[in-house]
Amino acid sequence: MTEAAAQSLSTAERAAAAALSVPGVAGLHGGEFGTVATYLPGRRVTGVRIDDSGCSVHVTVRYPADLFAVADAVRTAVRAIVDTPVDVTIEDLTADRTGPQQ
Repeated sequence: MTEAAAQSLSTAERAAAAALSVPGVAGLHGGEFGTVATYLPGRRVTGVRIDDSGCSVHVTVRYPADLFAVADAVRTAVRAIVDTPVDVTIEDLTADRTGPQQ
């Protein structure tokens, strides 16, 4: 593995961990067809795409949450890791089941 590939691996994993650490983020999301990912030898980091033009992070957020605040917090957390513009897409919402199940 080249040094650039190793650095990309480290950067993508660290960006994913930073996004997942934000309160309100339930998980990373691969996009409509699962194409949002950083592809690495033998694996991929789903929900984070890093290329020359920037970084895209796609997340699922827990309801209820202030979507703008969560997106801004994800952007801030990931921006500390990458040295490119960060675009955040909220792909889905999820809610904890609190009522009776049917």
